[in-house]
Amino acid sequence: MVVVKRLYTFMLQQFLPLFVMTFFICLFIVLMQFLWRYIDDLVGKGLGIDVIAELFFYAALTMIPMALPLAILLASLMTFGNLGEHFELTAMKASGISLLKVMRPLIVLMVFVAIGAFFFQNNVLPVAQTKMWTLLYSMRQKSPELEIPEGVFYDQIPVYNLFVREKDRNTGTLYDMMIYDLSKGFDNASIILADSGKMSVTEDKTHLFLRLWQGESFENLREAGRSVREENVPYRRESFDEKHILVKFDANFNRMDEEGMRNQYVGKNITELRHSIDSLEAHSDSVGREFGKEVMATRYMGVPYSHQVRNDSGQLEDRRIPDVVMTHPLNVDSLFKGASSAAQINYINIALSKAQQQQSGFEFRKMVMKDERKNMRRHEIELQKKFTLSFACIIFFFIGAPLGAIIRKGGLGMPLVISVLLFIFYYIIDNTGYKMAREGNIAVWQGMWLSSAVLLPLGIFFTYKAVRDSAVFNSDAYVNLLRKLIGSHQTRHLEIKEMVMVDMEPRTALDKLEQLRYMQGKYLLSCPESLSYWQYWLRGYSRTGLRNLSAELEQVVAYMADSQSKLVINKLMDYPILRSLWLYHPCGYRALSWCMIVFFPIGLPIYLIGRRHLKVLRDEIITIGKVTDELIALMKKELSDHTEIQIDNI
Repeated sequence: MVVVKRLYTFMLQQFLPLFVMTFFICLFIVLMQFLWRYIDDLVGKGLGIDVIAELFFYAALTMIPMALPLAILLASLMTFGNLGEHFELTAMKASGISLLKVMRPLIVLMVFVAIGAFFFQNNVLPVAQTKMWTLLYSMRQKSPELEIPEGVFYDQIPVYNLFVREKDRNTGTLYDMMIYDLSKGFDNASIILADSGKMSVTEDKTHLFLRLWQGESFENLREAGRSVREENVPYRRESFDEKHILVKFDANFNRMDEEGMRNQYVGKNITELRHSIDSLEAHSDSVGREFGKEVMATRYMGVPYSHQVRNDSGQLEDRRIPDVVMTHPLNVDSLFKGASSAAQINYINIALSKAQQQQSGFEFRKMVMKDERKNMRRHEIELQKKFTLSFACIIFFFIGAPLGAIIRKGGLGMPLVISVLLFIFYYIIDNTGYKMAREGNIAVWQGMWLSSAVLLPLGIFFTYKAVRDSAVFNSDAYVNLLRKLIGSHQTRHLEIKEMVMVDMEPRTALDKLEQLRYMQGKYLLSCPESLSYWQYWLRGYSRTGLRNLSAELEQVVAYMADSQSKLVINKLMDYPILRSLWLYHPCGYRALSWCMIVFFPIGLPIYLIGRRHLKVLRDEIITIGKVTDELIALMKKELSDHTEIQIDNI
């Protein structure tokens, strides 16, 4: 019997509700994006609620591949952010449970989600996409719902333009109507003017029935009078008290056949896609060979490009053998000698016409081959999509979970911001790779796996940092790093201690101060007051000697800080805090130093900045010498006072 550990149950209970919630939130957001994109195809068509609901259901299934990775990223961020914020993750680590062990049940869950996403992409998504696109195209073909505007021409009725000055919304009566019948063409249009009228749809919703009152009709009889001059075209005028017109207008919603969309790449599974790719590749190769044969057989300047002849072994092969062997180059200019200007122009026009015909033929063949290749790439893209979703789900989990453990912020605030930024980054890269693969700029598998290849190192990095409890988002770490690079002046703060374990001995302090003074003087001699451009890059100031001097200085300060003399403590605070900046000696390798010397535009700005920092360092070292001399004088005075007190006591 398999026993599920309580920790695993706890982690699943924490993750699953958030995952379900974030999944439906993300699905709703991408569904609203779909609505905004296709709102023009849905509004004003008189579609029923059941048809719109069916479209949204299939659209929701189609949008799952976009919503699922974002939901996993957001849910994992929120789960581990909540655990870190409430110190539950800290308690687990204190109990000896590593982060990977905490993630283990969710990793298993993500594997099952990835497997389910693969089968969804292969079995469910093609059916959903087929039905969604078929339904959407059917909606686009449906005639718009009749809503005649006032004061403008309405052209949504086929071959008719209708103008209504005013309409009564209670009775449906239309006033001051003007109808243009363009069924016979614009030049033979007939016009109907009516004082008022009403419009209705037949019971089968296939025709419009117009009842017009008090009007006139004008019909152009241009076709009947073709022999008549243009300014004398006959026409017919008719006055009526009531006139009925039946106009063909299909107001029904007719679904398209799904078979056409089923044969497209969006409606195929892996097996069908591979079969289609093989068929398209074979067809493209055969078309290319046929085009090649046509090019080989095409005559240029009346000479065939090649002949098929038998070689020594008796097999046919293509050889460039002209009909006529020319002993010398053809003198084209001789064709124009003795010819009239009209003949010369005729020769040029004939040559230009033949060249344009050849160009048109080559462009047509190129277009056919380009369409063949593009169709094949679209099938290959759809095939790669079956696998990329599953891999993206796992990658987003290994980004979200460690990142949540690092930032330790729960709720919807910080996790939502980070999730949206990461997903936008992923979407831009994925869309860029998709377009490059679709246009054939890169291989299809490279374009479709580009986003995964970019995000995989990010997931490995965050997991590694979270397991080792590294301070990735600790601002103090970055401030200290910046301080080491460019330097930041720091002031020393000391106070008299209320209680010390060991009192400071003036004799020992004096020895330490003399040792510090010796090291300070020695290092100052190795630091010239001014360095040239070459000396700076080849020599600089020794950072090793500086670190030794700084260590000795801190030992002296740490020992003498136990003094109960306020004067000594104040004098210790005059010591500067030495910094080991890279600008003191930027290059430790001589070859690199010469490279920076040669690359003058890069090395000069660094030299100017470093020179200023070296001047500040030299002033600090001089200050150390002055303060040390003053402290030595103080220690000697304390020793002499202490000696006098002992003599008085004797």
